Amino acid sequence: MKYALFTLMLCLIASTAHAQTGRWITASGNLEIEIAPCGQALCGTAVRVLANNSMSAPGTAMARNVPGLGLTILKDFTTSGDGTWTGQIYDRENGKTYRCRMRQLSTDELEIHPYVGIPLFGQTQIWLRAPGATETSAMTK
Repeated sequence: MKYALFTLMLCLIASTAHAQTGRWITASGNLEIEIAPCGQALCGTAVRVLANNSMSAPGTAMARNVPGLGLTILKDFTTSGDGTWTGQIYDRENGKTYRCRMRQLSTDELEIHPYVGIPLFGQTQIWLRAPGATETSAMTK
């Protein structure tokens, strides 16, 4: 019985992780991020640089041109068991790392909520699935 319950829990965790995996376009439209397993967690790496837009001053370019390709933007995301994942997000515009919550809203929308201290002190972003991208099956391998 314990083995069956443990197996069921692993399947549930794997199925929720499967939904977040794949390629996503950041809210700023700057980067295409590939979310995939990294050990027991999920991580997101910039696989394509699309623009150099400022998040703090919409409509203008970032003050400094920071390379994005290959950067780990999302790190150490683990499930909270309710479809929410928590980890860290790197802001390449200011070079800081923040705590972050992530949850999938639909097949093509991912809610990203970076914050300082507690989630109340944060701002929600919606990332969209990259055109032509589908969910990857990395969690089932």
